[in-house]
Amino acid sequence: MPLIFVTFGPVMPISVTLSLQGMSCGACSARVDLKLSSIDSLSDVAVNLAAQTARFSLSDGDALANVGKTLSEMGYAARMATVTLNIADMSCASCTGRVERGLRHILGVSEANVNLASNTAQITYFEGVTDPLALAQAVTAMGYPATPQADEAPIDITTRTQAEAKTIARRALIAGLLALPVVLLEMGSHMIPALHMLIERTIGQTNSWILQCILTTLVMIWPGRIFYTKGLNALRHLAPDMNSLVALGTGAAYGYSLVATFWPSLLPETLRAVYFEAAAVIIVLILFGRWLETRAKGRSGAAIQSLLGLQPRTAHVIRNDALQTVVIAQLRVGDMLLIKPGERLPVDGVVYDGDSLVDESMITGEPIPVAKTKGDIITAGTVNGAANLFVNATHVGAETTLAHIIRMVETAQGSKLPIQSLVDRITLWFVPVIIGLACATVGAWMVFGPAPALSYALVAGVSVLIIACPCAMGLATPTSIMVGTGRAAQMGVLFRKGDALQHLSAVDVIAFDKTGTLTQGRPVLSEFITAKGFDRNTLLARIGAMENQSQHPIAAAIVQAAQSQGMMFPSIDKITHVTGFGIEAQFDDDIYLVGADRLMRKHGVDLSDWEDTETKLAADGKTVLYAAQNGQIAALIAVSDPIKDTSYAAIQALKARGIELAMITGDKQETADTIARALGITTVIAEVLPDGKVAALETLKTKGRVAFVGDGINDAPALAHADIGIALGTGTDVAIESADVVLMSGDLGGVVNALSVSRHTLRNIKQNLGWAFGYNVALIPVAAGVLYPFFGILLSPILAAAAMGLSSIFVVTNALRLRHLRPMINAKKPL
Repeated sequence: MPLIFVTFGPVMPISVTLSLQGMSCGACSARVDLKLSSIDSLSDVAVNLAAQTARFSLSDGDALANVGKTLSEMGYAARMATVTLNIADMSCASCTGRVERGLRHILGVSEANVNLASNTAQITYFEGVTDPLALAQAVTAMGYPATPQADEAPIDITTRTQAEAKTIARRALIAGLLALPVVLLEMGSHMIPALHMLIERTIGQTNSWILQCILTTLVMIWPGRIFYTKGLNALRHLAPDMNSLVALGTGAAYGYSLVATFWPSLLPETLRAVYFEAAAVIIVLILFGRWLETRAKGRSGAAIQSLLGLQPRTAHVIRNDALQTVVIAQLRVGDMLLIKPGERLPVDGVVYDGDSLVDESMITGEPIPVAKTKGDIITAGTVNGAANLFVNATHVGAETTLAHIIRMVETAQGSKLPIQSLVDRITLWFVPVIIGLACATVGAWMVFGPAPALSYALVAGVSVLIIACPCAMGLATPTSIMVGTGRAAQMGVLFRKGDALQHLSAVDVIAFDKTGTLTQGRPVLSEFITAKGFDRNTLLARIGAMENQSQHPIAAAIVQAAQSQGMMFPSIDKITHVTGFGIEAQFDDDIYLVGADRLMRKHGVDLSDWEDTETKLAADGKTVLYAAQNGQIAALIAVSDPIKDTSYAAIQALKARGIELAMITGDKQETADTIARALGITTVIAEVLPDGKVAALETLKTKGRVAFVGDGINDAPALAHADIGIALGTGTDVAIESADVVLMSGDLGGVVNALSVSRHTLRNIKQNLGWAFGYNVALIPVAAGVLYPFFGILLSPILAAAAMGLSSIFVVTNALRLRHLRPMINAKKPL
């Protein structure tokens, strides 16, 4: 359901992501970031140039309209979308008024018009804040069933940039066709004497300049118009961007040429020259560079596109005893769906009827299909096997597991790393500084340059304006983040928080939980030794009833053992879960305790006769529990949990990368030591309560930055407290919500892959930043003419434009190399 803000009380801040238009360089994104950060009701602002998004926390829903207005005035309008809803059961103007008012209170809705005659609502909303399905659900919740009029597929960055690339390519082609005659007329006459003589004898130099002026004017006002509308508007607001540099540079060359063409008497004869070809070719080259850059940026969103490709567009639903094919936007919780062989699941649900094998590799990473029968849970995006399944929908649309994964990847891709803060501060002042340097360059050439000084000054000044490239600086970090997190998702690693991508690369210690993390988490009951005078079946039934109330894997092993022996669980009069200790329960007049030795000692139960047996079992790597009845030991329970097949390889790979490894567990020291020795882990902290894991992490933090890997509810505090929390996707929702990184399968190879992606991405970002800053530091002085006194070299504005375009292309292309990262060990690939 979409959030509806009420105006008569404070609301908790929520995260909002807007899709923006028109940001073309780092100065643009820095300007937007600064402006949004100055708005009182906004916090945690993060602007992403590569994704063209602005994310922030919003405490006042009414402020979103002002944010949209502010962005539009700045020239970076938020993308808006329109949807038509078909609405049933409206019978009067009061109905339409209620629906209209309700829609306008939904966060993200800019305008809503409800028509009683057509039973429709036309809604304009901010892209990414809400969507047609959420709006339809909100209207339905008001009491008026609503559905989107048409299936509107989600717009991902790849689709958008493909459309944008086509537009830019068309502009570049038109500009190129118009500029070609200008280049032939001006440059050709200089390079080919015969052509120069031909022009002089036919149309003459003046007419040649006039024709160049006409063609260049068409280039500037048609395909190149965007540079002037946006660039001059930014200058008007005293916040120049890259478009401003292009507008000033080409405008200066064009203006000088106009004077030389139509008012030549204003210039000395030696200065009468035109630079129409420079203005025209600069626009062509920059448009061409933007086309290449946009195409490359589109490929950076390939991971999101592959995730979106897992969503089917239609579904077969049974309504009114008839099978209908509907778009997925029209599905509702409780719908009965028919999933045919080979089809992808459009919803999360429960199998109502049928038996089939389902490929869940996109979630678990396991390549072997899983058998599904009545009562089993299935997930959207997975693929049905060779038989029909009837499924009852439990989560649809934005609430499915697949939708959550997509949002998680989008959030990570839109995040701003700490390393970006310095870049933002620099790009904020970069363009004004470049304009100042260009003015200083012109002044220096006018004072110290050889004759004709004005011509040299114009060429050098224009070159400085054109060669400067804030785009490369702005794209250096976000493009790498997009590609890196997308590739990580394809390896089964989801970065829930963007800064985790940077912090994980510098981790010094990785601590692991034992049960379900290093081990399979599917323990089996191996020993059940009863004390003299106690009946085994009665004990196992009552202990099974107690453990049936727990979610711990060890509890599941005891329950499974009891059920496999045909035990019927008696009713419990009273039960208490003691975190970190065990369970206390009452059956009639009997008080039972089941748990670790510390629970027994807490209640004064004597364990002296059992300690040798416990020590022997623990040394074999088994987890030992006790059961007591009315203060006396009734049974000793031993559970074995095999180590995961991939744990050893993952541990060795991490040790090879210089990471110190530790294990933190609530198990006995002997049991923990046995598991640690088998895996090669040297630091073992055992017999700790859930709160004790936090204290253990504090101790480990004295050695440096610490990551913790876990999967259970009792791991949530440690996951939240660690510098980096890594949760297994096969674990509990609480653990996943507490983590910074989620491994979509239980394969610990994902930890190695996460570390690899993090380190490669940070290295890639540093390469990009090194290039972006190095390029500007090296070539701006060259453009200003610093080499001219020594070598007679003065950079042409045309070459400056080519260099500027190539600098951005280099950054994006370098980031795209991250797409070729390969899993470091035999980890699964879910996408």
